[in-house]
Amino acid sequence: MIGYGFIKELETPFEKTVAAVTEELKKEGFGVLTSIDLKEKFKEKLNVDYNNYIILGACNPPLAYKTLQTEETIGLFLPCNVIVYEKDNKTVVGIVKPSAAMSMIDNEKLKEIAEIVEGKLKNVFDAL
Repeated sequence: MIGYGFIKELETPFEKTVAAVTEELKKEGFGVLTSIDLKEKFKEKLNVDYNNYIILGACNPPLAYKTLQTEETIGLFLPCNVIVYEKDNKTVVGIVKPSAAMSMIDNEKLKEIAEIVEGKLKNVFDAL
């Protein structure tokens, strides 16, 4: 376990895990704004073979709006990143802990919102 994210290994194939993560995010009010396929990009830009590794940028619009109303520059920490990658014939899922990111900022309202977002992301994590 790491202090800045929830991490777990699954036996589910990579593609099915990405689909499951996306579906669970939807259930908690998140959409996927960005999807960065590092395997594809490393091959394209560096001609390097790499394992399946995707970074999903997840956003819950009402909570993102509330966060930006609280502190406009907080967009530096948005969206919430979720990673899915293959390692040792397993699929690993990692979800950022917003409370860790917000601990750097001296704003109690942001910390309260981060706890709400983190609870929703933890629900996603637990459902996998």
